[in-house]
Amino acid sequence: MISSQKWMSMLALTALSSSLVVGCADSKQEQPKSDNGKATTQAAVRGAATVTLYDRGRVPAEEGTMDKSRWTDWVNKNGPTDVKYILIPRTDSIAKFNTLFASGEVPDVINEYDPQYRDLLYQQKQLLPLDDLIDKYAPNYKKLLEQYPQLKKAGTKPDGKLYEIGRLQGTMSMYSLIIRADWLKKLNLPMPQTPEELFKVAKAFTEQDPDGDGKKNTYGISIAADTGMAISKMYGDVGWVVKDGKLTYDWDRTKASNEFKKMLFDEGIVDKDYLTDKNGEKAKQDWLSGKLGIYAMQHSQQFNPGLSNYQTLKKNVPGAEILPMPLPKTQFGQFSMNFLNPAQMTTVVYRGAKDPVAAVKYIDFIASKETAVVMKYGLEGTHWKQGANGCPAPIDLEKNKKELVYVPDLAMQTSPDLVGACNQTESSFDPQVPDQNAYLTFIKQAREAYESPERPMPDLTLSEHMPNLPTDLAKINADLSLQITSIWAKSIVSGSTYTIDKALADAKAVWDKGGGKQLEDWYAKWYADNKDKAFLTQDIYKFLNKK
Repeated sequence: MISSQKWMSMLALTALSSSLVVGCADSKQEQPKSDNGKATTQAAVRGAATVTLYDRGRVPAEEGTMDKSRWTDWVNKNGPTDVKYILIPRTDSIAKFNTLFASGEVPDVINEYDPQYRDLLYQQKQLLPLDDLIDKYAPNYKKLLEQYPQLKKAGTKPDGKLYEIGRLQGTMSMYSLIIRADWLKKLNLPMPQTPEELFKVAKAFTEQDPDGDGKKNTYGISIAADTGMAISKMYGDVGWVVKDGKLTYDWDRTKASNEFKKMLFDEGIVDKDYLTDKNGEKAKQDWLSGKLGIYAMQHSQQFNPGLSNYQTLKKNVPGAEILPMPLPKTQFGQFSMNFLNPAQMTTVVYRGAKDPVAAVKYIDFIASKETAVVMKYGLEGTHWKQGANGCPAPIDLEKNKKELVYVPDLAMQTSPDLVGACNQTESSFDPQVPDQNAYLTFIKQAREAYESPERPMPDLTLSEHMPNLPTDLAKINADLSLQITSIWAKSIVSGSTYTIDKALADAKAVWDKGGGKQLEDWYAKWYADNKDKAFLTQDIYKFLNKK
C-alpha cells in the first residue's frame, strides 16, 4: 500500500499542460572533446536540451552552484549536447514540476525518482516513447538494454513502448537483522532458526542480564521501524502475494506476524513505547549503547568505513560481537529482506522536447561507462589514482568531499555497476584496518544469509517496480493502509482487551467496507496481464547471478 503522505503529494498535482509538437533542431557546433581532452576524429552534430537537476543545497560556495559548477562544465565540454540545467528542489520536486508544466516551460529531460509521478506523466500522455531514438542515437544505453533485458522490462509501460531510462546500481540486501553474538555465547544460546527460538533468545536477552551490569535494562529485540519490518518479512507479511498463480492479499501472514509482535510486547521483551519511535531512532540508540540484542539496520548505515554504526557500537561496547541473522523459517517459508534496486528507473523525456535527438544523446553520454567512472570517482590524477586493489583510490579525501559531494544528482542515468567489482561494497574497505576487515567478514556473512533464491524476498517486487494504481484506487489504498495499520498497532499494545482475532475481524470489515474488493480485482487483473512482462522479484536474482 502507498503511504498517505505519498497520496497527498499526488493529490496536489495540478493539471499538466497540453503536449507540444515534437521537433528536431540539431545544429552543427565546434568539434567536441573526448574524456581525455583530445579532439574526436569526426565533427559531431550538437543540439541543445534542458535537463532537470535536483538541488539539495549542498554545493560548497567555492564550487559554484548546482547548475554551474566544474561538473556541469565538464558535461557540456565533453558531452554531445549543449545542456541547460533546470534546478528542482529535492524536498519539493512535484510542486516545481507543476509550476513548469503550468507555465509551458517543461524541460526536455525530466529526472525524478518518484515512480508515481513518472507514471502520472505517462498516464497523461506527456512522455515520448524512446525505442527508436535509443536504437539510432544511444549506442551505450542500447547495449545495456541488450545485456540486461530486465532493464528494458523496468522501463517499458503497458502500451509495450519504452519510456523510462534507468541505471544499474548493482544489488545486495539493503538490511541485516543483526544479533549480539557475544550475548549468545554468554547465555549459551544457539542462533535462532524458528520464531519459537527467536522468542526464547529475545526473552533471555531481556531477562538474564547479558551485558553483565547487574541491572534489568536490556531489550531482547525491537519492533519499531526496520526491525518491525524484519519480523513482518520473516512471516512473508507483505500484503500482496502470489497464491495458486494469482495475486491476492494475504491476511494469514499479516495475522501471524502481528501475533508474534504482540507476544513480544506482552512479555516485556520490547520497548513499550515503540509506537512513538516512528523513525526507529530510540531503538538505534539502544543498539549503539549496547542495550538491545537484536536489531535490523540498513547496510548504508553500517557500511560507512569512516564512521559506521559498527564502529560506534565497538567504541561504546568494546567486547561487542555481531552477526547477521538469517530470518527464521516460519510456516509460510523462509525469506529475506529487501534488496537495493538493481534497475532503478530515473528519467523520462517530455513528448514536447524541442530536440529529442539531442536529449537522447545527452542521456546516452551520461549512461556511458567512461562517464560512470568520472561521476563516481572524479578525474584521474586529480581526484583518484589506481589503488592496490585495482580500483580508483582517492588522492585527497578532503578535496574529494568538497568537489564530489554533489555529483550523484548529475548522474541519475549513470550506472555505477559499469565500474565492475569496484562498485561492490567490499571495495570500500581496507582489510589492513582491523575494524574494516572485521566488517568485510560481516558483509560476506550477510550476503550468504540474505542473497539466496532459496530464501527469497517475499514481495512481488520492489516498491519502485510495483504497478501504479489509478487515482481513485490509490486513495482507497492509502486510506485502508492507515486504518488497518492502526488496528494492528492497537491490538499489539492492548493485551487481552483487544485480541489479534478481533483485530483481524475488524481489519477485514474495514477492508470490505472501504473498497478492498476493488483493489483485489485490479491487482489480480494487472498480474494476469503483466506477470511475464513486469520487473518482478525473480529478476533481482538474475542480477545476483551475474556477479
